[in-house]
Amino acid sequence: MQCRNCGTEIAAKAIVCYRCGVGTTDPVRRPVPIPRVGRGMPLVAGIVPLLLALAALAAAEPSGYPREMDIAAVILASIGILVLIARLLRRR
Repeated sequence: MQCRNCGTEIAAKAIVCYRCGVGTTDPVRRPVPIPRVGRGMPLVAGIVPLLLALAALAAAEPSGYPREMDIAAVILASIGILVLIARLLRRR
C-alpha cells in the first residue's frame, strides 16, 4: 500500500504513514469546532461609560461643580460612543 500523501510504501494495515504522519483513511468523526469566546471588546465596555455620563449629568447641579461634571459627562459619552463604534466595525 502506498501513502496517499507522500507515496511511501507502507504496511497494508497501517493507520498512519510512518514518514509523513498522514492518516491512511478519512476520519470517522469531524472535530467539534471551537466557539469564539471573548473576541474583541464586550458590549458592556461601551454601555458603562454612557451610563456613567448620564449619572454625571444627573449629579451635576447638586454636586456644586456643574461645569466639571458636564465636561466629565461629555468625555464619558464620547468614550462610550467610540467603543460602541469600534465594536460594530470590528464585527464586520
